[in-house]
Amino acid sequence: MEANLNIRFITGDESELEEVVDTYGEKLLRYATSILGSYQDAEDVVQGVFLIAYQKRGTFDGKNLSAWLYKITYRHCLNQLKKSKVLFLAEVGNVSMGTVDPFAEAAISDGLLTALGRLAIKERALLFGRIMDGQSYEELSQILGPSPAALRKQYERAKQKLAAYLKAEGIDGKEISNGY
Repeated sequence: MEANLNIRFITGDESELEEVVDTYGEKLLRYATSILGSYQDAEDVVQGVFLIAYQKRGTFDGKNLSAWLYKITYRHCLNQLKKSKVLFLAEVGNVSMGTVDPFAEAAISDGLLTALGRLAIKERALLFGRIMDGQSYEELSQILGPSPAALRKQYERAKQKLAAYLKAEGIDGKEISNGY
């Protein structure tokens, strides 16, 4: 079915777009939220991703729609973070801006939020893709760029860094399986 949707999406109309949104919308929203830390920003990004994907569907090779959409989402999240950083720096001292909390809406402890916030964006995306979405290293390679072998090493290093940060926060590893 997914292979069929891949092909139909290239030449399809709004009904195929609706099917793609139904199939991938929630997954991409969770993924974007894990990177941006804001559900509202993630909603905006994912809406933009579907619009761009539909407009550029002719450039899609028809092979792996999921990886293509995740890659677009990842890049748009990075752009959103850059834009937010510029806006934040432009508004330093403005009480309405406050501080940027990259995990403000996650339902996990402050200690885990702190530890996750210390990871690089790509490390959070990699951990989220493997742990929450169960993506293979091959899929993640299509999204994030490096080879599957390189991602395996990066994943192990990211887990080790997170474990060290958690230890510094006084959290045992059990919370990860419950919350992230």
